[in-house]
Amino acid sequence: MSSKNIPMTSAVLVAGGAGFIGSNLVRTLLGTGKTVHCIDNFSTGYDRALAQCVQHNNFRLYKGDITDCHFMAQFRDAGYAEIYNLACPTGVPNIAKLGEEMLLASSAGSLNLLQIAKNNKSRYLFASTAEVYGDPEVFPQSETYAGNVDCVGPRSAYEEGKRFGEALTKEFARRHGVDTRIIRIFNTYGPNMWANDTRVIPHMLSRMALGEAVTIFGDGKNTRTFLHVKDLIRGFFLSMQKPWIGDVYNIGGEVEYTMTDLFALCSEIADYHLRPIFKPHFIEDHRRRLPDTTRIRHLGWRPRITLKTGLQQSYISILSQLQTTSRKMASSVLPVGISAADESHASI
Repeated sequence: MSSKNIPMTSAVLVAGGAGFIGSNLVRTLLGTGKTVHCIDNFSTGYDRALAQCVQHNNFRLYKGDITDCHFMAQFRDAGYAEIYNLACPTGVPNIAKLGEEMLLASSAGSLNLLQIAKNNKSRYLFASTAEVYGDPEVFPQSETYAGNVDCVGPRSAYEEGKRFGEALTKEFARRHGVDTRIIRIFNTYGPNMWANDTRVIPHMLSRMALGEAVTIFGDGKNTRTFLHVKDLIRGFFLSMQKPWIGDVYNIGGEVEYTMTDLFALCSEIADYHLRPIFKPHFIEDHRRRLPDTTRIRHLGWRPRITLKTGLQQSYISILSQLQTTSRKMASSVLPVGISAADESHASI
């Protein structure tokens, strides 16, 4: 893509649009008639997450890194009405191998996007995380809680990167009057979570769909809340409409589930009868998470999709992915002239 400035537009810019949340956001924005420009370096995102979007006349995809000043110069004066910054590698297993990239995305990358927001008078949303609370000692966690954080611990690349991104976002609101909001996202799930995703819900559902053993790290007593991605995106939109700048919002589920509770619910949905395998956690884990959502509720937000309903939808989606993958693999090994549909009639 050329480094020249792109034409003036009232489009929405989504950084990190090929990720799980980003791709759902892009599809929702396109569904409302918005023109959407997406940036992603595909470090943890997938082309297939945007397969439907690339056919849309109102969509443009830019493959590149938000930390690259030369690449980002083309967006400097594009006139974006809104900017959503979701660009950061995700997944706890990726902290060890992508920690530097996490830190740079939330610092240098956020700076580049905030400067674009300043130049274009764009509304700006920074997607932060519940990880900024560390291993909390206060329940539920409100936005004023400073957290219990190890600044140089094994999870610090992600936690401290997001904390810095929040501070930088708030500074641009104070100093330059940029219209910003910060969303602290608690565990979220839904469409476009892939069967090979290491996060807990797709891991459990994909292993169950394959009839394989499910691993639970730790003793299974640690808790999380879970929110469907559609409910999260509604919170994004409500916060974007708010006329005051610089606010921070928790958005997440409001019921705690232990990992063994989650396993039992997924097992019921998948008709799965094996026992889980418990293993020591591969990284320092946090025992509990519970958001105080009072602030976003004042904007009229409420979660609408129950966990059981959302898990049923997710399981169907993962089954479909696995079946598609299986058909493609079968087609790739069949003799020339025999399709996957004809496989049962092929000679052995």
